[in-house]
Amino acid sequence: MKRVFKWIGGLLVLAVIIGAVVFFGVLPPYIEAKRNNVINHTPFDVSGDAAALHETLIVGDLHADPLLWSRDLTERGARGQVDIPRLIEGNVALQVFTAVTKSPAGQNYEANSAEAFDNITLLAIGQLWPLRTWDSLKERAVYQAEKLHQFEAASDGRLKVVKTQADLDAVLSARAAGQPVVGGILGIEGAHALEGELSNLDTLFDAGHRVFGLHHFFDNELGGSLHGFGGTGLTDFGRQVVSELAQRPVVIDLAHSSPQVAREVIAMTDVPLIVSHGGLHGFCPIKRNFPDNLMQEIAATGGVIGMGYWADVTCGDITPTGIAKMIKAAIETVGEDHVSLGSDYDGSVETAFDTSELAALTSALLAQGLTETQVRKVMGENMVRVFRQQLH
Repeated sequence: MKRVFKWIGGLLVLAVIIGAVVFFGVLPPYIEAKRNNVINHTPFDVSGDAAALHETLIVGDLHADPLLWSRDLTERGARGQVDIPRLIEGNVALQVFTAVTKSPAGQNYEANSAEAFDNITLLAIGQLWPLRTWDSLKERAVYQAEKLHQFEAASDGRLKVVKTQADLDAVLSARAAGQPVVGGILGIEGAHALEGELSNLDTLFDAGHRVFGLHHFFDNELGGSLHGFGGTGLTDFGRQVVSELAQRPVVIDLAHSSPQVAREVIAMTDVPLIVSHGGLHGFCPIKRNFPDNLMQEIAATGGVIGMGYWADVTCGDITPTGIAKMIKAAIETVGEDHVSLGSDYDGSVETAFDTSELAALTSALLAQGLTETQVRKVMGENMVRVFRQQLH
């Protein structure tokens, strides 16, 4: 009988070990590969003129989420859509790396409860993030900032974390001198990472975050989400946070906020505002895309609208041609000075190309009839203008 119990005990231990290996070692990479898929495709046709132009561009992307995953971003990955080698291959000068700290199960564009099961908790545990992150949204944002700084230290000069206007100019000067370096700007996707405490803004700022999204897929202490309940505006705490952000060298991001929150932020600030990733409602009429008149109000602040690369915001066509058509429509709606790129790479979206292939987007924009000046603005100059103004 003792031998039987010993045998059963051994099997249980083996089952636990196998389960742990699967949960911690196999499942997270598998989930990432499935959720951040790049559709198999033959190489895109890029005209000679487009290739030559692309090499001279300042390319910037307002939103990507690779810090959420367990990849080493200093290495060219076999999964996902963004890493430093692929950013350099795509001639990307500036990339916003956004910290995702909470995402409700059943995530959808219509309505989500803040009390729903949080997918990021399970991901943090499964990827063996530090224990401090398992029950703290603030610590998740801090940890993801720490990750980018670690990648910077291990990048052999290929990544520079940008926190100030001087950092931004140094990256652009280095690139103009031929150095293969990417400027990484940290941000948070949803100010629930403040955990309801204004003092935590200092913690996140000191960690390096410079783009502050107010909401994600649920209502929070600041007010209503685009995907929450009721479309409410700012709370008193939300107004405190926005007032403080408007005085700091940061950029306020309205992506995922309710239209009412967006209007109230516009009314109470005098800074350029952004929608880091999304689409144009007139081009693709879904709830995820703000109404065109609201986008025009955001543009009027001197801000920019980041055009996303996934099917929901483009109404299906995620090829470079499809993205270029949406960008052309956005220029016609809000003006050529207010359209930027906002891929949402590695944000649980399927795309038709990764960041190394951005020359195909330049080629598609030219094919849509955009001028060289317009291409330069959309691909990065508009983004640089806003960040140079705000990171003072």
